[in-house]
Amino acid sequence: MAIKVGMEVSVAMGEMVKLASADVIAAYPITPQTHIVEHLAELVADGELDAEFIAVESEHSAMSACLGSAAVGARTFTASAGQGLELMHEVLYVASAMRLPIVMAVANRALSAPLSVWGDHSDVMAVRDTGWIQMFTENGQEVVDNTLCAFRIAEHPRVLLPLMVHLDGFHLSHMIEPLLLPEQSEVDRFLPPNSYPLSLDPARPVTMGDFAPPVIYTETKWAQEVNLRASKEVILDCWKEFGDAFGRYYSPVESYHSEGARVLLLTMGSFSETAMLAVDSLRSQGVDVGLVRLRLWRPFPFDELRQAVKEAEVLIVLDRALSVGGPGGPVCSEVKAALYQVEPRPKVVSFVGGLGGRDITVSGFEEIIKRGMDIAEKGSASEFEMFGVRE
Repeated sequence: MAIKVGMEVSVAMGEMVKLASADVIAAYPITPQTHIVEHLAELVADGELDAEFIAVESEHSAMSACLGSAAVGARTFTASAGQGLELMHEVLYVASAMRLPIVMAVANRALSAPLSVWGDHSDVMAVRDTGWIQMFTENGQEVVDNTLCAFRIAEHPRVLLPLMVHLDGFHLSHMIEPLLLPEQSEVDRFLPPNSYPLSLDPARPVTMGDFAPPVIYTETKWAQEVNLRASKEVILDCWKEFGDAFGRYYSPVESYHSEGARVLLLTMGSFSETAMLAVDSLRSQGVDVGLVRLRLWRPFPFDELRQAVKEAEVLIVLDRALSVGGPGGPVCSEVKAALYQVEPRPKVVSFVGGLGGRDITVSGFEEIIKRGMDIAEKGSASEFEMFGVRE
């Protein structure tokens, strides 16, 4: 029987790592993810979690320590955000290429300069090509549920890949919400013990991640690509089994009032719930609009996205990151690529907004949708529009 609590989302994520019986947590504090690892440090210090907590000197060291612990078969967790995620950037590629099932929480934060501790999706877009499975959450319950799913997916013998659970900094990480936390017996039934089949053994010494000449490098990268794409089947199975066990189901692409809607808005993360209110308001005014939310960012859900937007005439994409000097937002670029060979396809309109923690209100989303419809009809001289820029 689930336990009903009112709890800060970051603390709840730490509780789920405890229920998952993590063996090693290696982390360095950085706003806005600090509360996650602070709570885990307390749990270890108080004897509530039998794990090694490694207090490292930087995020680069945190991920390096995670490489070692995961490679010997320890269930491994870390967390980061913003500049910290960038400091560990080069090591992220190593974790995925070496097939190490590390779970990491990313409390999404804007990147400097100027210095900002507030949330947007700059950091996740900077690490989108590092080979990690990546999923987005919209509220605290989704953080709780997908933290548990993350360990099961990453450690599955057909996957063996690191996984990021994204939660918007402050807008989600620091919110106190009503949550359902599973009991230990429920977690134990759903999450099997970690049984990493490639663990290092002093009796059988091997070299991992060593020098690769051109004659084999391409093949190793292709194998990595094939494996990441293949992980989607396990992800779908896990979400189905989680739903059967706990009553809450998840999908790579999720829709709200989108069936048959002429206009669709596409979002990711916690702003999606505000966008739902805007959709409700506009529909009450007779506007034929719906919402599509991307939950699975890597591997990209091509088929599910195409199915979700196939009846729409206009697709308005809101990015919370700017591809500086490029076509606008990274998500919109990938959406356009995914739909390029699809006929008929909706007109895709790109907006960038909510940067550096700036809110987008319900009325703001209504404005985005109406302006997007206008652009789709009349065109625009710009590749994208930056929402909310003050004159």
